[in-house]
Amino acid sequence: MPSWPTRTSASTSSSQGFYERLGNELANELVEWFNSVDATYRADLRELNELNFARFDAKLEQRLAELRAELRVSLAEVRAGMAALESGFDSRLEAGEARVPARMDTRLTEVRTDMVHRMFAAWSSMMLVLLGLLFAVLRSS
Repeated sequence: MPSWPTRTSASTSSSQGFYERLGNELANELVEWFNSVDATYRADLRELNELNFARFDAKLEQRLAELRAELRVSLAEVRAGMAALESGFDSRLEAGEARVPARMDTRLTEVRTDMVHRMFAAWSSMMLVLLGLLFAVLRSS
């Protein structure tokens, strides 16, 4: 099985060659300079990310405030519509309530009149039968 060079061994050998060619002092200065540049870039990147997040957070808050305002307006419109429906329903209910007693009075009067007519018809027919019976009894005696 062939032996593959590992990344660390290649890195170590290039690092050793770097130090051999430039010398320890210059190589160390160069490494320190790269590390300081890297730290500067990291700090700048961190600051840029924080600024971007702050802008994103501000935009999000603004959009949430706009959404809340729109929802309040829509909710007020819905409530106004519900109030209009409720008042319309109340007025129709009150009108219906006013008509119900009048209709009941009319209907009760009609029923009362019909009952009086029927009672008179029943009384009249009973009187005719009684009178007929009385004439028959008186005629036979």
